[in-house]
Amino acid sequence: MEMKELVPTGKLRVGVAFAPSPSPLFVVKDAGGQPRGVTVDLATELAKQLNVPVEFMVAPNTGQLVDALETETIDISFMPIDEERKRRVDFGPVYFLVESTYMVTEASGLKTVDEVDRPGVRVVGIANTTTIRAAGRSLKNTTVTAAQSIGEAVEMLTGGKADAFALSRDSLPPFVAKLPGSRIVDGGFQLTGIAVALPKGRPDGLAYVGAFLEKAKNSGVARRAFDRAGLSHLPVAP
Repeated sequence: MEMKELVPTGKLRVGVAFAPSPSPLFVVKDAGGQPRGVTVDLATELAKQLNVPVEFMVAPNTGQLVDALETETIDISFMPIDEERKRRVDFGPVYFLVESTYMVTEASGLKTVDEVDRPGVRVVGIANTTTIRAAGRSLKNTTVTAAQSIGEAVEMLTGGKADAFALSRDSLPPFVAKLPGSRIVDGGFQLTGIAVALPKGRPDGLAYVGAFLEKAKNSGVARRAFDRAGLSHLPVAP
């Protein structure tokens, strides 16, 4: 039964989010344009266990992955959990805990998460994501503008069109390294889990994937996926 729920088309259709630098959530593309990263490794291992081919849909943000799960154009994805998404998709186990915070430009002079919440501070986040919704809830004195991708948001910072970029702390260091004088502020505005997600109404499939992911965490499969992506400094969630 779980096979029919997990792979209704005979292949495991997986949604992954792309960014210019890898993280436990975001994949990068190799020279041939193929996605590489933690979520690709986990999904490939799952497909091997199911003995089915795997096919990847690469999206610029996790909001598009939620839409794809809801319309059942993909069978599985990975994304941060939030209340809005729980109404639209079903979540399995968490494999990484992430703090959302801000990267700020040197010109902004901002140093703490509280200082970002000032009138006139131009904040950018990624459209339809857990992070932008949390930033919007926490900001009382300014608002957050939506970019469609991480690349677009970084361009707004480098082009002087934004002062602060809301993203997960683990994803920000590569962008700070490329923008002289920029920094990650002290403090954060959200702590959330990144988990496996399936379309609603696939309880047996969800149970199967949940058991697979717990085993991947305990057996070292998830750890090796992090290490292969150059993320050996980041812990897998217990």
